[in-house]
Amino acid sequence: MKVIIVGGVAGGATAAARIRRLDEKAEIKVFERSGYVSYANCGLPYYIGDVITDPEDLTLQTPESFFRRFRVDMKTRHEVIDINPSAKTLLVKNLENGNIFSENYDKLILAPGAKPAVPPIPGVNSGRIFTLRTVEDTFKIKDFVNSEKPKSAVIIGGGFIGVELAENLSALGIETTIVEGASQLLSPFDSDMAAFIHSEIRRNKINLLLGSSVEGFSETGGGIDVLLKGGKIHADMVALAIGVSPENSLAKKAGLKTGIRGSIIVNEKMETSVPNIYAVGDAVQVKNFVTGEDALISLAGPANKQARIAADNICKIKNSVYKGSLGSSVIKIFSLTAASTGINEKTAKAAGIDFDKVILSPMSHAGYYPGGKVMTMKVLFEKKTFRLLGAQIIGYEGVDKRIDVIATAIKAKMKATELKELDLSYAPPYSSAKDPVNMAGFMIDNIANGTLKQWFIPDLEKLPKTACTLLDTRTVKEFERGHIEGFKNIPVDELRERLSEIEPGKPVYVICQSGLRSYIASRILEGNGFTAYNFAGGFRFYDTVMNDKSLIESSFPCGMDK
Repeated sequence: MKVIIVGGVAGGATAAARIRRLDEKAEIKVFERSGYVSYANCGLPYYIGDVITDPEDLTLQTPESFFRRFRVDMKTRHEVIDINPSAKTLLVKNLENGNIFSENYDKLILAPGAKPAVPPIPGVNSGRIFTLRTVEDTFKIKDFVNSEKPKSAVIIGGGFIGVELAENLSALGIETTIVEGASQLLSPFDSDMAAFIHSEIRRNKINLLLGSSVEGFSETGGGIDVLLKGGKIHADMVALAIGVSPENSLAKKAGLKTGIRGSIIVNEKMETSVPNIYAVGDAVQVKNFVTGEDALISLAGPANKQARIAADNICKIKNSVYKGSLGSSVIKIFSLTAASTGINEKTAKAAGIDFDKVILSPMSHAGYYPGGKVMTMKVLFEKKTFRLLGAQIIGYEGVDKRIDVIATAIKAKMKATELKELDLSYAPPYSSAKDPVNMAGFMIDNIANGTLKQWFIPDLEKLPKTACTLLDTRTVKEFERGHIEGFKNIPVDELRERLSEIEPGKPVYVICQSGLRSYIASRILEGNGFTAYNFAGGFRFYDTVMNDKSLIESSFPCGMDK
C-alpha cells in the first residue's frame, strides 16, 4: 500500500507516524510546501518574544529524523499542485528547482491546513505588514524586529494568535495596540468573561481598540498608517491576525465536496466525498460535539485526533471514528490564564438552546493555605435537561485543571448537576475540599431543586425599582468603596436582626462581592417568607464588566489620530 500525505505539521506528520506503527510495509510519502515538516505551530509567538530562544526548539522533527525512526519519505519544499482521483495520481512541484513530476497513490490524506486571512484593502502588501502561520513567517517577523528595532506595532485581530503575539511584542518593549472589529477579544468567551481578559491586557499597557474596522494601510514617515473608520494609528509594523480560512485549492481541483467557508466535508472516518481520499486538520468541516451542527475548529488537538483516525481507517482499524469537537482551548495572557470548552451563550442562542448559567468566584486552592488566587467560572447548561453545555474559566492558578475536568464531563454526557458528585483530588496547596467544579455543581443542583434563584446584569435595567427591594449584603466599608445606585446596604451578618427594614411582599434582589454571602442572605430571606434572587457573579463581576463596557465605549474617538 502506498500512502501519500499532503501537508505535515499536526495532521500530516501524525498520520504518517500512525500509519507506520500500524503497517510496517506501507510506502509513505509526505509532501510539505514549507521548509519544515513538523514544527511547534503554537509556540511561534513565543520565539518572537524571546521566551523560546533556540529556533531549533520550534522544529519537532526533521525529514532526516522522521525517516530514521519511521521510514517515511518527507519531502519539504514540494507542493502538490493537482490531483487526478480517477487515475489516483498527483502532480508535484519541487519548489527548489521548479521540476514537476507525477506521483501515484493508493490512499491519499489531505492535511493542507489553513491560510491567514488577508483582506483585499489598500496597502495590505506593504513590507511592514506580516502574518504569522509558519516558521518562515516567524523568522521574517523576528528578523524585522531585530534589524529595524520597531518601537510600535499594531495587531489586527484579537484571536489567540493576535493576543499571544501582542503579549510577546510588548515584552520586547514595543508599544503595542490590538485593533479588533468585534466588541471583544477571543470569541470563544462571552463578552462579560472577556472583560477580565481586557482588564489584564490594559493593565500590561497594551492599547485596545475594540469595534474598530480597518479600511487600509499607507506607508509614511518611515512607518505605516493603519487607516480606521474615522481615524488612523501610526506604527512601525503591523501583524494581520484576523483569522484563517481553509486551504482548499487542491480539494476543489479534485472535485471534493466542500462546506463552511470552503472547508472539506468528511465523514466520521475522515473520508472525503471522493474514494480513497481522506482529509484532516484545519481544512476540514467537523461537527460541534455539543450542538451537532457543522463547524470549523482550527486547533492542534482535534487535528492530531483526526489524523490518527484517518490512519486507522486506512489501515482498517475498526470503530475508529471522530465524534466531533468541543473546541477546548486555553491561553496565557501575561499572568492570567483563560480557558473554555463547549459552547458559549452566543452559540447556544444561535442553536436555539434554552440555557441557564452559573457564575462563581472560587479560590484556586484552600483559602487558609497561602497564595490562593481567585478565579472566575461560568458554566452553561440546558434548562430542562440540565445537559452540560460549556464552561469558561479565567484566573491565575488551576484554570486548566478545572476546564479539563468539565470538558471530560461534557464528553461523558454528564448532567451539570452531577458535577457535585465528582470525586476530585484535594490537598490545601492544590484545591479545596469542595473543588470549584464541585461548587458549580452544587449551585446548579440548588437551581434544580429551587433553593437558588438568580438575576443577572441585563436584568438590572428591567427591575421594577418601586416594586422590589435592592439589597447589598457586603460590609459597610465594601459598600462605601463602590456599589450600584439604589441598593440598600445590610451586611449579611446583621440581616436577621434587621429584617424589619425590608418591606414584606416585595421580591428582594440581593448582591454581595462574589455571590456567596448574597446566597446565604437569600436563604435567610426565603426562610422568613420573602422571595429572593441572588446576583450571579457578585459585585466584583458586575464592576469588571461595567468598567470594561465604559472603556470600550470611550476608546479612540472617531476623527482622532493616535
